[in-house]
Amino acid sequence: MPPPRVNKRPRNEPTTRDEKGSLTKPIKFLDQDYLELRKNCLINKRRYEDVMFPPDNSSIDPQKTLGLDLDQVKWLRPSEIVEDPQLIVDDVSRFDYSQGSYLGNCWFLASVGALTFQRDIVDQVMPTDQSFGKDYAGIFHFKFWRFGKWFDVVIDDKLPTIKRKLIFVHSKTSNEFWPALLEKAYAKVCGSYADMNAGYVSEALMDFTGGVHVYYELKTAPADLWNLMDRAVNTKALMGCGTPQGETSENTELPNGIIQGHAYTVTGVFKVTYQGKPVKLVRVLNPWGKGEWIGDWSDKSPLWSKVSQKDQSMCRSLANDGEFWMSMEDFTKSFEDLDICCLRPDFLDGSSECIWTSTCFNGSWDAGTTAGGCINNRDTFWTNPQFRVRISEDSATENILVSLMQKHEDRHRSLNSNYAIGFSVYAIPPEASKI
Repeated sequence: MPPPRVNKRPRNEPTTRDEKGSLTKPIKFLDQDYLELRKNCLINKRRYEDVMFPPDNSSIDPQKTLGLDLDQVKWLRPSEIVEDPQLIVDDVSRFDYSQGSYLGNCWFLASVGALTFQRDIVDQVMPTDQSFGKDYAGIFHFKFWRFGKWFDVVIDDKLPTIKRKLIFVHSKTSNEFWPALLEKAYAKVCGSYADMNAGYVSEALMDFTGGVHVYYELKTAPADLWNLMDRAVNTKALMGCGTPQGETSENTELPNGIIQGHAYTVTGVFKVTYQGKPVKLVRVLNPWGKGEWIGDWSDKSPLWSKVSQKDQSMCRSLANDGEFWMSMEDFTKSFEDLDICCLRPDFLDGSSECIWTSTCFNGSWDAGTTAGGCINNRDTFWTNPQFRVRISEDSATENILVSLMQKHEDRHRSLNSNYAIGFSVYAIPPEASKI
C-alpha cells in the first residue's frame, strides 16, 4: 500500500526566513492567536481555558489505553498546586524533571534533555514573553516545527493531577512548571497525552529544531563515530539514543542498570587518559531522572581512581540523577541506535567554514501513477518521483545530505500509520545529463 497522499504535484520549497511558517512568522496552530487570546483575557479579567484542548478526559486518553483511572484526575492551575509558581527556576536544566509514571514518552523527554543544552533553541521553542508574573492570564504558547513549517501552539495552564500531584512529567523543584507546560503543548499537537505514548527521539528533536537529522545503527556505525559525536557536541547538535527492545514490551532493567526498549539523551563525550592510554567516553542521561549504568566508568567505578584529578573533577559525579559515563565500546554494545539533530550538519566534515543550504521537495506516491514500489518492481520503479541535484566540477560542495520525511494526515498521532518508505541515489552519466 502506498503512503498517504501529500500533494498532487511535487514542488520545490526553498527555505526562507520571510515565508509563512518560519520562526518569525509561525502558523497559528488550530487558528489560535496567542496575543489576541491573552489580550481578551486581560481585558475581561479572566484566566484562559482552551476549548481546542479542554481540561477533560478527551485531552488525556480518549481511547482509554493508558490504564489510568480518569475519575481521579483533577485539572489544576499551578497556583492551585503551589503558592509561588514559576515557569523557570534558576534556568532550564536536564536535571529539572522526571518522567511521569503513566505515560511512555521517554522519547520526548530524552529530546527535552538534549534541548536544555542550547538556550537559544529553548527560547525558540518556549518564547520568553510569558510568565506567572506580569500579564499572567493562564495562557502560554510554544513553537514546534512540523514537516517543514513552524507552528505557534497555545495552551491554558490547567494540568492533570491526582491528589494535587502532577501525573505526567513533573519538575524536581516543586514550583517550576516549564516541563509540564511544554509536555502539555506537545500533547496538544499530538492529539492527546496518550498519543505521545511510544515514539522515536528523532521525532521530537526535529520538532524542537527544524534541523537536519542523521541516524546511525550502532552495529554498523562508522569507525570514527566518536569523533563525529565530539564534533556534533562542539557544533551544538542535539543527540539521543535508544536501547533494543527485550523479549517483552516492558522497560526491563538489565543487571548492568540499562533499561530495555528505552530512550536516552547523549549529553556529552570526553577523552580521559587511563594507564597511559586514551579512553573515549560517552555521557548518557536517563529521562526518568534516576536509574544508571553500573559498569565500567559508571559513577562508582574504581577506574576513576586511576585518572587525573582534573579529569575526575570535570566528569565524575556520584549523584543518582540518571546521568552516567561509559566507554564508547560499552555504548555501542548497550545501545541500538544514535540520533543526531542539528541546524547545520557541520560535524559531518569538521569544517567551520562550510555553508549549508537546504531545499524541501514535497511529493507523493499515488497509486497507478507515481507509486512505483521498491527496486524489486523493475517495471514500475522508474515511475517513482525523481529529483535531480546538479554538482558542477568547480563546486566547493563536499557533502550532500538527503532526508526523507513522511507527513501525517490525522491530528491524533497514534492513528497515523508509518509506512515503509525510502529512496535511492544514482549518479547520472555525463551523456545522459541533458536528457
